[in-house]
Formats: sequence, structure tokens, C-alpha cells
Amino acid sequence: MQAHYRDVVVPRLMQERGYKNRLAVPRVTKVTLNVGLGQGIKDAKYLDTAEQTLSRISGQQPVKTRARLSISNFKIRKGMVIGMKVTIRGKRMWDFLEKFVKLTLPRVRDFRGLSLDGFDRQGNYSVGFREHMSFPEIRPDEIETVHGIQMTVTTTAASREAGQALLEAMGFPFKKSASTV
Repeated sequence: MQAHYRDVVVPRLMQERGYKNRLAVPRVTKVTLNVGLGQGIKDAKYLDTAEQTLSRISGQQPVKTRARLSISNFKIRKGMVIGMKVTIRGKRMWDFLEKFVKLTLPRVRDFRGLSLDGFDRQGNYSVGFREHMSFPEIRPDEIETVHGIQMTVTTTAASREAGQALLEAMGFPFKKSASTV
């Protein structure tokens, strides 16, 4: 994926979007995977399952995120583990993105393309999955509990349109709007 970005995506974006310098072309800086524990906060088995899932998918040990404040309505106390996250950079990031586009997305049930609503103003893209089973490292026969995963692709794009053009050129399959169909 990194070679594809360097050899195909950068020249294409320079021509299409009018960048004068290769370094001005937006690039992906990191990918962040996040699991919120939700109802599984009290269940240690659920916590272990989420940790194993994230470490299998990313190839790195996840960091536990803790509550900064106590919230009595949700039965959360300050310092409780409420989620886990992994930040992937460098070669692992490129390998993960290639695996995501070519293996994971085709395995998603009823997949009709990624939504364009996931972009923020800076060109970063976020997408969530209700089930973590579409990742190739997860074997369905080993799963006891199903949980969701959120993924954020952070880019150096200056705008939403530049981030969308970058990810489309990299092969992300986005939904086509109704006006173009």
C-alpha cells in the first residue's frame, strides 16, 4: 500500500488537485482503533476478549482508557477502565490499511460502501463496525462475545475534500451519491 501511495496516488493527486510539490500531497499519518466497553465494564471476561481482539487485529498491545470523571448515572467511577485503543503508525499502518481495504471490507455483511459522512473538517475519516468478526484475524468459532470497533484514519489533508480524494485514490470503496447513479 505504501508503494502504491508513493508511485500511483501521489502523482495522480498532484495532477488532479494541482499540488506543485510531492510533500504538499496529503498523506496518512496514523490509524487509531478504539473499543468502548459499554455494558461490559463490570465483566472481566469481556475486557479480556476486547483486549485480545485489538491485539490480534493490530499486532500491538492496546492501551486501556480510564474514566476521568465519576458519572453516577452510568455507574462509572473515576479511574475505571471504560475502553481500549491502539494507535498504528509506520509500516504496520500501511499493512493494516491494505488488509482493511482488500480483505476486511469485502467480508463485512451487507456492505454497500463506506459512508462519506465519516469525514471531519480536517480530512480525517472515522468508521465504526458493529461486529469485529469481519477482520481476518478473528475466527468465528472462538468468539464468545461480539463487540464493536471504531477506526479513525488521520491524514494531513487540509479539508474534507482533500481527505476524501486521498482515501478514494488509495482504494477505499465509498458509497456513490444518489445524483451520480
